[in-house]
Amino acid sequence: MTHGTSPRSSSHPLPRNVPPGVRWSAATAAFQIEGARAADGRGRSIWDDYVDSPGLVKDGSTTEPGPDSYHRFAEDVELARGLGLDRYRFGISWVRVLPEGSGQLNQQGLDYYSRLVDALLEAEITPFPTLYHWDLPVSIEATGGWLNRDTALRFRDYAEVVSRHLGDRITNWYTVNEPAMTTLQGYGVGTLAPGRAELFGALPAAHHQLLAHGLVAPVLRQAGASHVGLTNNHTHVRPLTDSPEDAMAAMAYDTLHNRIFADPLLTGEYPDIEALGLPPMPVQPGDLELIRGSIDFYGVNFYNPTTISAAEPGGPLPFDIVPTPGAPVTGFGEEWPIVPESLTALLIDLTQRYGEALPPIIIGENGASFPEPDTVPPGETIDDAERIAYLSDHIAAVADAIAAGVDVEEYTVWSLIDNFEWADGYTQRFGLAHVDMQSGARTPKASYEWYRSLIESSRR
Repeated sequence: MTHGTSPRSSSHPLPRNVPPGVRWSAATAAFQIEGARAADGRGRSIWDDYVDSPGLVKDGSTTEPGPDSYHRFAEDVELARGLGLDRYRFGISWVRVLPEGSGQLNQQGLDYYSRLVDALLEAEITPFPTLYHWDLPVSIEATGGWLNRDTALRFRDYAEVVSRHLGDRITNWYTVNEPAMTTLQGYGVGTLAPGRAELFGALPAAHHQLLAHGLVAPVLRQAGASHVGLTNNHTHVRPLTDSPEDAMAAMAYDTLHNRIFADPLLTGEYPDIEALGLPPMPVQPGDLELIRGSIDFYGVNFYNPTTISAAEPGGPLPFDIVPTPGAPVTGFGEEWPIVPESLTALLIDLTQRYGEALPPIIIGENGASFPEPDTVPPGETIDDAERIAYLSDHIAAVADAIAAGVDVEEYTVWSLIDNFEWADGYTQRFGLAHVDMQSGARTPKASYEWYRSLIESSRR
């Protein structure tokens, strides 16, 4: 028996144009799945403060008990093994390792990640951790957070601790997840933790996160890493009309969302944001030399394109984000239009823009949420046909980009299991496996079986 509106999931075709050699992965993040916020010496992060502030999380939920992967990680590893994943992307919580952000380490936290890594290796899955997936220690935020250059140095100290304890078994690392979202939403408009609304005063957070990556990359390589990169949430920017005003607005948005984060890594320079009337980035001598060329792969998280129109004169921003005409949407509504060909266009644009400076691309996240029940009765599952269609069409879009000459080495579904979706709480479910947030029970959805079949067929 199934829950769902359509039986398409059992018959939706697998993409036939995926070339051999692409690696397959699924992802999660520490704060979103671990739970156990006060267990075993864990400290507090900015997301603990955000969640505990009334009215900020849409459904008023917290991460307790949630998926409780801190205690149930073996079930998640088994789900990953059942898919046949090449790699599993998971988060390491800064405050579970260093409760105060620096200083005394928490051995219990390190032991947890050591057990997880060992379980993945035993399951013949490559562990691919993310050092920073938004859970900045509150003690570091109190001194300015990512607006303070010193945070990059504290991040290096944290990476030294983690790599010293886990680097003997991990050679693949993401350093920073989506610096654009931390900058623009966390510090710019306040819709994510730490909830600050600095507008363009948030831009130093972009540089300090890139600097943090540049400082940490050699630390990881010294510990034995061979594959170090970061991943950013990129979007394909589309002007609403052909007017010069909309084209200029789209260029401005592309600069702020995409190029500020990609250009320093791949060209060693920031785009000319002063031409947009913005202050220069707080670059010090030697910074860009650390950042440029510091990645072995470039991670691209992609969910949707962004359609832009020119803003009315006198507003705080030179652009407006508007609905994408004619596009279907995910559970987030018009904020997340579904346009798979935009992923192809984005990947081709990155390749043409940066040329030989662009290393192989990893799709670090791609997925969609749709309305689903909170509980699945015993013996039933969820026939998530819309998610399968989304994944199938976007994987085909990646294959189209590869056929056009883009070097994509890996594709990652967000996410392995349902999780705490930041400010949206449990109102949005992305998982290949359903999680009952009260009992913690995991139930593979139809999309889980579809992805397993895709991985199996790609190896024939």
